[in-house]
Amino acid sequence: MYLKPFLLFGTVTIASVCSQANAKQSDYITVADQFKQHFHQQLKQSKVPGGAFVIVEGNEVLSLSTFGKRKKGGKLNVNQDTVFRLASVSKTFAGSLASMLVNERKLSWQQPIVKYLPEFTLANKANAEEITLAHVIGQSTGLMPNSYDNLINANVKMDKIINKFSELTPMCSPGVCYGYQNVAFSFIETAIEQQSGMAYEDLLQQKIFSPLDMNTATVGYDAFMARENRAEPHVKTKSGFRKVTVKPNYYKLPSAAGVNASINDISKWLIANLGENPGVISNSVIKDVTTPGVRTTKELRRRDWRAHLDNAHYGKGWRVYEFEGRPLIYHAGWVAGYVAEISYSPELNIGMAMLLNGESRVIAKLSSTFWKNAFEQANKNKS
Repeated sequence: MYLKPFLLFGTVTIASVCSQANAKQSDYITVADQFKQHFHQQLKQSKVPGGAFVIVEGNEVLSLSTFGKRKKGGKLNVNQDTVFRLASVSKTFAGSLASMLVNERKLSWQQPIVKYLPEFTLANKANAEEITLAHVIGQSTGLMPNSYDNLINANVKMDKIINKFSELTPMCSPGVCYGYQNVAFSFIETAIEQQSGMAYEDLLQQKIFSPLDMNTATVGYDAFMARENRAEPHVKTKSGFRKVTVKPNYYKLPSAAGVNASINDISKWLIANLGENPGVISNSVIKDVTTPGVRTTKELRRRDWRAHLDNAHYGKGWRVYEFEGRPLIYHAGWVAGYVAEISYSPELNIGMAMLLNGESRVIAKLSSTFWKNAFEQANKNKS
């Protein structure tokens, strides 16, 4: 059964819930408290305009806290319901939604993408016909990384971008090498929409947002701009963070970068992915999307993470890390003016997410430090 988070003065803490229920206090309370202090210190030091984080354990929220303003120099604070752009964290929803349809036998991972998008082709037509839905969602199409993201940035129409793929020759056969995509990843929407008979955003609302009570979660530019309680984007310049306008470009790719949500909503998404709401996200879906696929060696060189990562793969809309010998499910997102991260440990049954309205590398430093401390605490619990 899903339990709604316990809210108190803008900060969520499991301690108050546990005291009322006379239950054992979490072993990770100290880690959560230390992270909260670290989060506020680092964002203040980095002069990030605003942000929010949440840490969950099982079906409870250990800690939820917000920082700063929705807009630099503004009066309105970020709160638990302030909506941010999730950028590529949107891919985690696409992976799960597609996996649901596979579980319902409405889709098959082995189906070629041209079955649903016949206008898609490559320089050699046979190469295009080899790319399956599993390759699309698993970032293993064999295409050059970030193919035609430059055209998304230039606001070129999607039909023209799809036609441009006919000029490409793959780097490798599908399923062999990793090549991170946004445009090609978004092809999964066509398959989802054709098999469900619904618009992508409507199906996401029906199957995930509504059942999980993600009341501020939406898809798309218009929905984001319609939210009064939204975080404005900021880019970093030599003179500090500068507010910019919300760019609609990547909203053309709803599955790859189109979801908007508050940190309160993200807590519910994390809890579901920990297996605490199997009526919405089944264990079979969780297993499917977190099964390691193609190896992602580039991730092993990430600053702030490389000291801890032993291995890295892409699943289906989620990254699968091996953090000092332990599995860690993860995804990050960046889009002009926003950064986001979400991660969870199936072993420890805890998860953490952060949303910032300023482009800052501090988010990677914070998340890697959190997991280092969490796994150290787990070792102490065993001893």
